[in-house]
Amino acid sequence: MDKVRRILVYICKDRAAPQRAQFVQSITGHFTDGGDDEVEVNCTLEKNRFILFRGDKGQMIRLKRPAFCPIKHLSVTEAAAIPLDIQQRGVDVGVAILLQTANQRVLLTRRAQELRIFPNVWVPPGGHLEPDETLLDAGLRELKEETGLKLEPEKVRPKILGLWESVYPPMLSRGLPQRHHIVIYMLLHSSLSHLQLQSSLSPSPAEVSACLWADSRLVRAIVSAVDGEDGEVRLGDLPNSISVSQVSAHGALCDLTLPLAVFVSRAPASEPDVERVSTGTKFALELWLRSLETPDP
Repeated sequence: MDKVRRILVYICKDRAAPQRAQFVQSITGHFTDGGDDEVEVNCTLEKNRFILFRGDKGQMIRLKRPAFCPIKHLSVTEAAAIPLDIQQRGVDVGVAILLQTANQRVLLTRRAQELRIFPNVWVPPGGHLEPDETLLDAGLRELKEETGLKLEPEKVRPKILGLWESVYPPMLSRGLPQRHHIVIYMLLHSSLSHLQLQSSLSPSPAEVSACLWADSRLVRAIVSAVDGEDGEVRLGDLPNSISVSQVSAHGALCDLTLPLAVFVSRAPASEPDVERVSTGTKFALELWLRSLETPDP
């Protein structure tokens, strides 16, 4: 038997055996009968399969897609136009780490401009789940590969905040879907402050072009800029510019100031994409804010 190269999403409903999710199938829609954009599900990782289901036992986790999810709005004709090699990919699994510091900041990274998927977009460190890894192992590996930060698995208490159905391009107006993921957002607590962790940052310039330790004030503004909506952005008393660490081509860090507008930008409906915080990251950051209000006992 060929070795599994990619971990894919499997879904089951009404106690049926898990079936591999199809690329053109909305995972969220499978559990909401195509209606709502949010649902609670159970998940498990078994034999290199990430299985989503709804059961009577176990922790229920929030699964969400954006209202403009391309898979949700895909017509039969558009689905048929997707190249066969992409249609046969299935739905991939990613793990993203929200690293919370002792002084309640979280690490965000700007994806390198050269990356094919979501270039120049702000996200938490993360990447694909690999064969025979646990979710925590994958998250810690990606955290180290992208930022240089090494956390020991026995010293952290992971908590899954939520699951996000991610499609690229993120809107049909920008082209037919090329990638389809379920992203697992995992919260990890550090006993160190952001200044202590900053001294250990050594980002990979191939993946990361800038880093930011965002506090709750900035995060509240970020999540108020809901993609696909025209509601008010709540800036509070934030300054007009935000200090970040830019990564040079050789991996060196230097101070850079970016307009606050970058972090409260919305995903454009049709124009070329802009530097912004990803829609899935806004979902995860909103859940993080709620976790601050109701911390675990």
